[in-house]
Amino acid sequence: MKYISRFLAVVLFIFFFGFALKNDQIVTLQYFFGYQQSAPLVIMLLIFFAAGASLGALAMVPMVFRHRRDLSKHKKTLAEIEKEREAAQRASTQAPPADSIRNT
Repeated sequence: MKYISRFLAVVLFIFFFGFALKNDQIVTLQYFFGYQQSAPLVIMLLIFFAAGASLGALAMVPMVFRHRRDLSKHKKTLAEIEKEREAAQRASTQAPPADSIRNT
């Protein structure tokens, strides 16, 4: 499996490297208020891909914190259930107390 993943990584690297070599033309992006920026197409694609991935990861942050909070709450509940189960198990294996009836 390790060899297959390395082979796939090499093939993807060659593919993307070839893509970069083919798309080295200078492009100009026109922003608002007359601002413009010129750079090779591959660099622009890389910048916007990284920005999109960063925004996507940033959008997941609240969900991750919510899942962590829920996991913590479930762990506490599970610990309480385990304590109750152990107490019930100890009570069931303990000998019953002796009767305190006296013969007179």
